[in-house]
Amino acid sequence: MHEDKFHDECAVVGIYGHPEAAKLTYLCLYALQHRGQESTGIVASQGHAIHAEIGMGRVNDFFTEERLGHLPGYLAIGHNRYSTTGSSVLRNAQPLLVDYARGALAIAHNGNLVNAQRIRAALEERGSIFRSTTDTEVILHLVAQSRAPQVLDGIVEALRHVQGAYSLVMMTHTEIIAARDPHGFRPLCLGQLDNGYVVASETCALDLIEATYLRDVAPGEVLHISAAGVQSYFPFAPAASSQCIFELIYFGRPDSEIFGQNVHMIRKAFGRQLAREAPVEADVVIPVPDSGIPAALGYAEEAGIAFDTGLIRNHYVGRTFIEPQQSIRHFGVKIKLNAIRGFLAGKRVIIVDDSIVRGTTSQKLVHMVRQAGAKEVHMRISSPPTTHPCLYGIDTPTRAELIAAHSSVEEIREYLQADSLAYLSHEGLMRVAHAQERSYCSACFTGQYPVQEHWQERLVQLALFDKPQL
Repeated sequence: MHEDKFHDECAVVGIYGHPEAAKLTYLCLYALQHRGQESTGIVASQGHAIHAEIGMGRVNDFFTEERLGHLPGYLAIGHNRYSTTGSSVLRNAQPLLVDYARGALAIAHNGNLVNAQRIRAALEERGSIFRSTTDTEVILHLVAQSRAPQVLDGIVEALRHVQGAYSLVMMTHTEIIAARDPHGFRPLCLGQLDNGYVVASETCALDLIEATYLRDVAPGEVLHISAAGVQSYFPFAPAASSQCIFELIYFGRPDSEIFGQNVHMIRKAFGRQLAREAPVEADVVIPVPDSGIPAALGYAEEAGIAFDTGLIRNHYVGRTFIEPQQSIRHFGVKIKLNAIRGFLAGKRVIIVDDSIVRGTTSQKLVHMVRQAGAKEVHMRISSPPTTHPCLYGIDTPTRAELIAAHSSVEEIREYLQADSLAYLSHEGLMRVAHAQERSYCSACFTGQYPVQEHWQERLVQLALFDKPQL
């Protein structure tokens, strides 16, 4: 069964200057588990030797006291992965760690490089041998081929060749380098813990280890963290800011600050705007848990309609289910969500969710709420219709699978069998997000991709890189 949601991307963490760097990295990755559940890994160093523990599965399942005990040192980087380029196999798990002419180098990357396939082909023609199918490994090969005298210079030179989205951390025996692409697609923040420093995808990771948030890593910025402290560089040509709006709609944890915005509060604001744009008479507003809760709260507050829980989520669902031989209708949705029958009976219900991708889950939810006795069921979506795939680090279905790419709102409503359906307008979304002050990438709604030169190549790359592994 296909998930009817955009999949999370990846999380990156870097810790410098703490005697338990690996354990703190583990805790940060635990806080960022929502950004990737396929694999996890930590690379740590004492200053003279690098150790790695990398494997499949979630943070708490893979890392044990024994494994963390294999990771001594005062600096470490970590990664949670959901594959957007490359298959879900161990060889693609990160951080990637290599030895080359200048020593050991590890990398953890969140994003997607739209010109990776072209660069990879050129490198292979010159004799490079790749061990993974990820676009991240392209960066390592470019660094290894650089003739720059210092590792930092080699990394900057390598990043000048790639296009697309990257928020990344790299590590040698003694230093951490963090970088964010000039467009700033993916979030990355800097914090301080005692005399050390933390780099992480979201601020919720800093909160868990009681680090002080200092600032976001700026688009196009490279940080060099070493015994000399933190040095900041802006070695790339400026580019138009294109921060991913879906980080605010769905991906970021509600307690994080992303792109200068509190995620929970802006999601509530999206819901309030949706209520202003698409009011409807009803008795209760219910969210699709958990991601739809803030927008539903905002919608209910603005509309003056009661907010309540109408759908219960099972938080203990694993990745696979053993279904009885006699098939249960809508089994995949029912095992995750269930409607409260006694509460919904006879009510006019507004269901608020953050997005519709294929539409299959939304259709089943409407049916479930009707079966629970609801008199009317209205769907409200706190983002515009999703009409195009993301090329910059979110694993999305093809355009043919996106229901809004080939169906009108009325046709989608009929498919869902809802009494009404409305989306937040693109104009309303951008107004709430203060787009006048901050520029966002909303290509998934508009098809206007900020990085144009090789965007067609990325669509090919989605198929070429993701080959079955033996």
